[in-house]
Amino acid sequence: MPAAVAAGHPATAEVGRAILAAGGSAADAAVAAALTSCVAETVMTGLGGGGFASYLDPASGSVHCLDFFTAVPGLGATRAAAPLTHVDVRFGGVPLDFSVGAPSVAVPGVPAGLAELHRRWGRLPWPEVVRPAAELAEQGAPLPEAHARTLVDMRHVMLPGDGAAAYAPGGGLLAAGEVLRHPGLADALRLIATRGPAAFYAGELGRRAVQAVAEGGGLLGLDDLAAYRVEEVRVVSAGFAGALVRGRVDLLDTVGTFAALPPDLPALDTGARALALAGVLGGAPDGPGDTTSVSVVDSDGGACVVTTSLGVGAGVWVPGYGVHLNSMLGEGELFSDRHRPGDRMASMMCPLVVTTAVDGAVDVPVLAVGAAGASRIRSALLQVVTGVLVDGLPPADAIMAPRLHVAGRVAHVEPGVPAEATGALQGAGYEVTRWPTLAHYFGGVSAVGLGGAGADPRRGGAVALL
Repeated sequence: MPAAVAAGHPATAEVGRAILAAGGSAADAAVAAALTSCVAETVMTGLGGGGFASYLDPASGSVHCLDFFTAVPGLGATRAAAPLTHVDVRFGGVPLDFSVGAPSVAVPGVPAGLAELHRRWGRLPWPEVVRPAAELAEQGAPLPEAHARTLVDMRHVMLPGDGAAAYAPGGGLLAAGEVLRHPGLADALRLIATRGPAAFYAGELGRRAVQAVAEGGGLLGLDDLAAYRVEEVRVVSAGFAGALVRGRVDLLDTVGTFAALPPDLPALDTGARALALAGVLGGAPDGPGDTTSVSVVDSDGGACVVTTSLGVGAGVWVPGYGVHLNSMLGEGELFSDRHRPGDRMASMMCPLVVTTAVDGAVDVPVLAVGAAGASRIRSALLQVVTGVLVDGLPPADAIMAPRLHVAGRVAHVEPGVPAEATGALQGAGYEVTRWPTLAHYFGGVSAVGLGGAGADPRRGGAVALL
């Protein structure tokens, strides 16, 4: 296993590598990289979002998962929220419906979650871990081509408020290679470096966020911020291809889906394998899936995977600080009328650590892997992990392999999916939709494992080896 970082942007990966080189643990590197993603990958994520982290302790082999996803606001609210704003977006011709605006903003968890991850398993001082992201925020980061394409689709959400100054500083949308810079974001990160998460949950950043949301008719309040807590959640496991897939129970039961795959999967022909995959994926709802993931393995055998998201972003920003707030209450598959203020929301995100036992004693990682992409998270993880563990591919090759995704009775396939697979799917009654290129729609995977590291070109990913 190499000591390496796989992430959604070259700057994100390089910051994680530098933290490893400075003696940081996998948790230190993952936190620094995730904070950097909140600077360089703001089309996908940000400080105003939520997420999850899985961490393997190299000494004990135990795996822990922290839930710092968003919570439902409204504690102490004396009024109802204003109506949501509906927006239609198409990724590669596939319509994805969601709602935005201040009423879609849930209680953010990223600042608290990353601080807790560092507190439990970090080695370096907190300010040292935050500093690279703040420095990058000062100078800005080049916009990857994959992010530039997504920005075109998401412009109606990204440009309101402070978004125009970042994504269209000259009046037109940033193009690939141009520098993305969020005015004020460096100041926000310096406040977090100095005061920790209290800068957001009991300080200037939180007060301004609450004011901005209230002005737009949302319910996020100071009581909600004060009550927010990071939760450690149960880790489940499934035996697969001689290894143990370990992660949380997500909305789509990704770990359970590994267990549902037929035990003779390696012996199946191409068509039968495609039908087996389609059968376990079922008809998950489709959502936009603007998310990113960081996977890290350190020289001690520690592993950490962090997945974060803004939803698509509410179009509401913390004034003067360059922080875009999430739109999780506008995602119908995550939020319903059954939720009450203070409830933790569900998510499809599922950072995984795959392990195998050494002499029956301490489990060691063979793959640290996370994915972005809403309902495509599960299908992307299943196919990449299968590529590594069953087909013996290096992580980079498994990520590059063409994918399929099943939504109801429609099977979406990327170019390169074998004709035997598409023929079997059609024969079983699936409507096959062929995509012209590898696409954002099929999710973004970051992985470090036996055979190296890989990051998804579909979303501008990059790796950095120690």
